Amino acid sequence: MNSRTADNIFDLAHLRECTSVFRDRLHAGRCIAAMIRETDAVVLGIPAGGIPVAAVVARILGFGLAVAVVSKITLPWNTEAGYGALAFDGSLRLNTRLIAQSGLTPDQVRTGIERTRIKVAGRVQRLCGGRPLPELSGKTAIVVDDGLASGYTLEAAIAALTPCGLRRIVAAVPTGHAGAVEVIARQVHALYCPNIRSGPRFAVADAYKHWSDVSDSEIEDMLKSVETVPTTETSG
Repeated sequence: MNSRTADNIFDLAHLRECTSVFRDRLHAGRCIAAMIRETDAVVLGIPAGGIPVAAVVARILGFGLAVAVVSKITLPWNTEAGYGALAFDGSLRLNTRLIAQSGLTPDQVRTGIERTRIKVAGRVQRLCGGRPLPELSGKTAIVVDDGLASGYTLEAAIAALTPCGLRRIVAAVPTGHAGAVEVIARQVHALYCPNIRSGPRFAVADAYKHWSDVSDSEIEDMLKSVETVPTTETSG
């Protein structure tokens, strides 16, 4: 049964604080799809790991699927850890506390941002045909990722979508840290997250029994299996 932790946060009470609750991203997508109560929506998957989840959500709910290219800006010595995120329209979110704690220099930060900008532009070209978004005015956008740790990736996505004339912006993630969930919930109309966990340590992968990286070629194959929404010439 769906329950609420706040007015616009929907989770599953029996999954709170649990790990290894999803077999894989496809199972997670089915779980989210069963919770969502939205109409006239477009599902926007964040690559890479958010696309398998989003494809399942779109297929089950009968919504069109598009790609919202946002990428973590990762530490030079740890490509799994991010100190911010950059979206397709240039929207940037930086974790200034982590930057200070890790001792990153301004030059290293600038280099990381530029490297990520190139990565984002490449994915927009490859996955979106060079045109970042479909027409979204008056619609509901359901933004999907495979998990919510710090929240910077979703924050950058929300900032990029805000000027698009959307009726509603909804976030949907299988698993999320309680603190980040609360932060993101203040920026969207609704947030669906079946598995909310708290505590000082949080890893998205801990919610999954089977976890692996997703390549861009795998994303392209997934997009072919679901009705995708044609993109426009503008980024919104």
